[in-house]
Amino acid sequence: MPFCPIAVLGEALVDEFHDGPVAGGAPFNVARSLAAVGAPALFISRIGVDDDNGRLVLDSARAYGLDSAGVQRDPRHATGRVSVHEGAGGHRFEIHGDAAWDHIDAAAALPHLTEAAPAWLYFGSLAQREPQSRSALRALAKPFTGTRFLDLNLRAGAETRLLAAESLMLADWVKVNDEELAQLAGWFDAAAPDDAGRASALMARFALQRLVLTCGARGWRFYAPGGVLLAQGAGVIQPHMVDTVGAGDAFTALLLAGLSLGRDLTATLALANRYASFICGVRGPLPAEPLALQPWRTALHALPTSA
Repeated sequence: MPFCPIAVLGEALVDEFHDGPVAGGAPFNVARSLAAVGAPALFISRIGVDDDNGRLVLDSARAYGLDSAGVQRDPRHATGRVSVHEGAGGHRFEIHGDAAWDHIDAAAALPHLTEAAPAWLYFGSLAQREPQSRSALRALAKPFTGTRFLDLNLRAGAETRLLAAESLMLADWVKVNDEELAQLAGWFDAAAPDDAGRASALMARFALQRLVLTCGARGWRFYAPGGVLLAQGAGVIQPHMVDTVGAGDAFTALLLAGLSLGRDLTATLALANRYASFICGVRGPLPAEPLALQPWRTALHALPTSA
């Protein structure tokens, strides 16, 4: 397997929309975007041995040029499913339990991680909902010597606060949206009159190196410890809005791609913001035709290198 600068760990599943299934899962969305824009990723997940949803996941990985060597096959648990309930007020996600990605095997994943020797490790919170995958993720993340990037995806549940704290303690960089930042501030005594103050308090408590804040139509901000604002950008309007599924994952993917390729960080963040807006104009987390991402690959590789 060729050298891989980014490892992506977490769920691969199928989102069931009213008009048909679409491969998804935040880590899988990130990994496919990375592969498509020319920033190779090692994707570690788990799917069923022989089910239609698993085949859909593998077919989608292949279409976007994502190597599936790190995707484990589970003989007892089916590929994950999410029922997407669409309404005028937005989407509601019903995440079905005891899926294959709840049973990721750390021992099976370790050789792939060792061989790839990535500089970045991406992980989220949803993949930690059950004990086995939670233990596997932490067994792989704790000894990791590169930079650990946490993309929080807070969902209701009794363990959410504890899970968020434990995930933040593992992370070096974290990406949150404005609603998640407010929730974290309430949980961890990080109350402040503005986002910069909340970011500062949260970063100090969990020894974070960087915090990326996305605010939807209000754009994004990038913080260093102490609430120092390193960069910011305005929102990008999508004139042909379809849905917001995968927009946050798209932002994360382009940011990680730019970091792994040594591109200028501010320019990378601005491109990530535009890419997230683009994804809001397609059905689901990625365009049905992978060639639609070629302009983003070109734009990424044309960015200036970091100083």
